[in-house]
Amino acid sequence: RLLTEGLGVNHARLVMGTSMGGMHTWLWGELHPDFMDALMPLASLPTQISGRNRAWRRVVIDAIRNDPAWNGGEYPAGAGQPPSLRTAAEMLWFMSSNPVLRQKDAPSLAKTDEVLDKFVEQIVKTDDANDVLYALEASHDYDPGPNLEKIQAQLLAINSADDLINPPELGILEREIKRVPHGRAIVIPLSDKTRGHGSHTVAALWKDQLMKLLSESQRTP
Repeated sequence: RLLTEGLGVNHARLVMGTSMGGMHTWLWGELHPDFMDALMPLASLPTQISGRNRAWRRVVIDAIRNDPAWNGGEYPAGAGQPPSLRTAAEMLWFMSSNPVLRQKDAPSLAKTDEVLDKFVEQIVKTDDANDVLYALEASHDYDPGPNLEKIQAQLLAINSADDLINPPELGILEREIKRVPHGRAIVIPLSDKTRGHGSHTVAALWKDQLMKLLSESQRTP
């Protein structure tokens, strides 16, 4: 309604999102099949959050909710973030990149501690425990799986082979994309340019595929 009534946007050339935005892209294709010409979800899977993906989220969720300093989300604004936000940051460092890059950046025990501590301190300065908790718990009921056949627009799903959150070894993307009438999927191979789950923000990796999708889905006047 915000788009159609508030902004007067009745049709989109492309709906595209990364990570959680990629999850939204799958759902948009199902809920509003006539709204867009093309869909491009990145770094996501069209299935319920489960397995290791659910487990690492649970680690963070449980750490925050069981943290006395979190205080049910009512921690004083001037008291700083609950210590559990550090746990969230450490898990994010672990899951968001690939092992090769992490080893390159942190080749020794001391260097690993230094790099990790720096990453955690930056997250603690900029993020909020309640925001992190909300974001992770928001995926609890995500499951586009039952309605993939409803997607009518051309869809190109792009993941990367070094994504620990959406690992290609599961074969989920390859299996489920067959149910999308005009869908196809690409898994970007590991390289010195990929960044694990963070590859979705490296446009050079998928720009050409995006241009191809836009060309193929172009409507004739």
